Amino acid sequence: MGYDVTRFQGDVDEDLICPICSGVLEEPVQAPHCEHAFCNACITQWFSQQQTCPVDRSVVTVAHLRPVPRIMRNMLSKLQIACDNAVFGCSAIVRLDNLMSHLSDCEHNPKRPVTCEQGCGLEMPKDELPNHNCIKHLRSVVQQQQTRIAELEKTSAEHKHQLAEQKRDIQLLKAYMRAIRSVNPNLQNLEETIEYNEILEWVNSLQPARVTRWGGMISTPDAVLQAVIKRSLVESGCPASIVNELIENAHERSWPQGLATLETRQMNRRYYENYVAKRIPGKQAVVVMACENQHMGDDMVQEPGLVMIFAHGVEEI
Repeated sequence: MGYDVTRFQGDVDEDLICPICSGVLEEPVQAPHCEHAFCNACITQWFSQQQTCPVDRSVVTVAHLRPVPRIMRNMLSKLQIACDNAVFGCSAIVRLDNLMSHLSDCEHNPKRPVTCEQGCGLEMPKDELPNHNCIKHLRSVVQQQQTRIAELEKTSAEHKHQLAEQKRDIQLLKAYMRAIRSVNPNLQNLEETIEYNEILEWVNSLQPARVTRWGGMISTPDAVLQAVIKRSLVESGCPASIVNELIENAHERSWPQGLATLETRQMNRRYYENYVAKRIPGKQAVVVMACENQHMGDDMVQEPGLVMIFAHGVEEI
């Protein structure tokens, strides 16, 4: 629908009036043959009833419509129009092409977002501010948060219960495996196979890593650093059966002969690039698992794997 003619200063050229709504053209389009111009919304609604020009009844469809000429757009843009918020006290008269930018900043706009200055800080349309009650709003916020917290606590409790059941099932399964292994020679290695598959699944879930600064290796991490790395291993899904072994293998005292001392590490440094390493999530540390590094010599790997911690230089591939 077009702009109300009474909002404009001075006379408006009749060529700028929409024949359908009798208002000043808004988002104007033109029929290509007869060159009659209409508001885009007006002619679109007209075409829902009939496919003809409202002025001369020639056949026209939406696909035929074209933008109006530049000269007409320039004439429209120069018109002086009163602000939409004149009834709320705004006395501004602006060019039509500046109307939208003015409305976005107009202090008389009843829907302009304002912030409550009474304490709650809620942002709301200006016309809702007189009826706003901070206490009521804050009480509503608290109730919503309490409801959300209760939902999260319930979900957390359900997850903990499911986890406890899964752990119990795993322990029962392992006990069952041990029982049948003791009576059935053909199943001697079944439990080891299950644990090995768990390790492989975890290792495959980690991101491959590249160490760019082997000289930044921390070969004697203290207990605090080892605890941080252990927590990351657990959170990454590392099987409980190997977590403690991996942490023990984070210190040079448990490393194989080729890595046991600074001298041997320097001698064997040229072999480091052959390691298949996986990033410990979120840490400057990698795991070098024996199952992925069978190509390395026995003096360079350790069962079930090595943890190498660095000051910097660990990148995901």
